[in-house]
Amino acid sequence: MSRWLSPLMAFCLSFLLITTLAPVVGIQFDRQLDFWALWLVLMVVLALPFAYLEVALVKRAKTTALQALMSLTREADASARWRIAGWLAVVFMPFLAGALIANAGHSVVHYTALPVPENILFAVLAVIAVAASFLPRLILMGAGAVMVLISLVLSHMFPLNLSAWHVTALQFSEWGYAVVLALVASGLGLGVYAQTSALEIKNSEQATASALPVWIAQLVAVVLFGFFAVQAQIPAITILVGSVVAAAGFVQLAREQLQQRQIAVLVQWAIILVAILTWACLAIVPVLNTVLMLWGLLICLIYAIFVGWIMKISHLRKALNFSQEMTYNLWRIAVRIVAPLAIVLAIISIVLGAV
Repeated sequence: MSRWLSPLMAFCLSFLLITTLAPVVGIQFDRQLDFWALWLVLMVVLALPFAYLEVALVKRAKTTALQALMSLTREADASARWRIAGWLAVVFMPFLAGALIANAGHSVVHYTALPVPENILFAVLAVIAVAASFLPRLILMGAGAVMVLISLVLSHMFPLNLSAWHVTALQFSEWGYAVVLALVASGLGLGVYAQTSALEIKNSEQATASALPVWIAQLVAVVLFGFFAVQAQIPAITILVGSVVAAAGFVQLAREQLQQRQIAVLVQWAIILVAILTWACLAIVPVLNTVLMLWGLLICLIYAIFVGWIMKISHLRKALNFSQEMTYNLWRIAVRIVAPLAIVLAIISIVLGAV
């Protein structure tokens, strides 16, 4: 069962993250064929190499991301400053959990006209998410999958006011959003899927057995979202429930990594709660969404540079264990050149759009 937990998590988290970020990037109802084509291409040239990257790090270090960077930087004779990527990622998880709750809660208030202030709703849901983080991960992901499937079914029981697929001229801002959806909205750069299946990854001979199912699950989530939108009360509620469950999963994963570093319990909870409760400041949620996108891209950029330019080639080749040298070379080009350039352009695009 644990073998399928990472793909299940990848499907649930990707779908829920895409759904909650879609209004932020402006693609909830407007189905631009050119944008979706770009997004799918980036799922191949960015998301797929990153899925392998995370597996390679776990296979090499035989531990989760935050711990892994300690040994990986020593092996590469690299500065300890590269370990900042692990800290950025572990704090980003509860921050992302807060984003899920805040954005999904806003959607519910919009479609149901709840007589409850959004900040009160957020506080209640945040408490529920933190409490649910103590449940087994299989239960959390199973509940998330059920909510996603129910949302997909129910959304087609109500009239969907989606525009027909159409082609428009690509804009520079769309590049940034497409990269965000391919990486940040897929939960990549955080090592959460490798963390969930760490034992299987360490015992497997090739990285493909662990990386490919995760990527396929993410791709399925992207395709299904093309035929989905939150436009009614019940789908909005089921997405909210799923988002709370996913938020609980992120809290659980962050807490595990902090525990492995033997961080004091009070400090662990201070990090987690501050990151989540930042989203209670509803007036700055649009700014926080921009910070969310830039923060997620920065984590991916640091990992791409570290893995592509700092780590030793022999270590990566052995960890990935591709059957053909050409496959490894293509992966290395994607991580070393394509990913950093794509992410830097995306960061510029988002910053310009926010100015």
